[in-house]
Amino acid sequence: MKISGVWLKEHLDNPDVVVVDCRFSLAETQLGKQQYLTNHIPGAYYLDLNLDLSSPITMHGGRHPLPDVNVLTQKFSQMGIDSSKTLVVAYDDSRLAFAARLWWLLRYLGHEKVGVLDGGLSGWLKEGYPVDDRIPPARPGNFIPMVQSQMVVGRDDVVSRKDLTDVVLIDSRESDRYQGIREPIDKIAGHIPGAINYPWQGVTDTEGYLLDNIHQAERWQDVVSAEEIIVYCGSGVTACVNLLSLDLAGIFTGKLYAGSWSDWISY
Repeated sequence: MKISGVWLKEHLDNPDVVVVDCRFSLAETQLGKQQYLTNHIPGAYYLDLNLDLSSPITMHGGRHPLPDVNVLTQKFSQMGIDSSKTLVVAYDDSRLAFAARLWWLLRYLGHEKVGVLDGGLSGWLKEGYPVDDRIPPARPGNFIPMVQSQMVVGRDDVVSRKDLTDVVLIDSRESDRYQGIREPIDKIAGHIPGAINYPWQGVTDTEGYLLDNIHQAERWQDVVSAEEIIVYCGSGVTACVNLLSLDLAGIFTGKLYAGSWSDWISY
């Protein structure tokens, strides 16, 4: 779901709307929290990619394993998220790279009422909308997780299904990382055999605004007939931007290989 800045501004005081700041930097992991403490959309809570939206790294599972459901459920409840009525609006300043992770996690836990702020914080500021540095207090919520296990696959699933004729494997990284020309993060360059490349940045324009749903659908026209679309990236984060794109296009066969390339090369 796409949320416009003008809509959010008009609903900031609605108790059934919870705003979450997801800003993060892979290169400087404290930056997002520092930016949040400086200023954020009024009433917004902060969730950290490493500390909140992922679990600790182990030998396998990739650089950003999925978070513990019980721990994340408690955090959602303390932010006032009620499974029956709360609309969650996620934002970042990285073309949805991190906000989409929260969007996907909420959907994975059965919470359908979640959207991303179109244009991110930059768009919000450009419109002259307010920000402040006040940290909102914990609010009573009642988040009840209903895990949608069909939305995620593991390495064994990828191995067994990636070459089937009705399955498409999508690599969401930039073209040069997909081709193995450049690899700034992981120890091995390249891609999973059989994967085709749909860079996640193609979901938005250069300013972070989502392309309209017609363009999202056109983007996937070559794979729309697949029975299953398995999407991965480096660590299961920016792949969620492509899963958001599929959702906007009305294609609901997308699944996340949560460990992604960083898990694949760990074996």
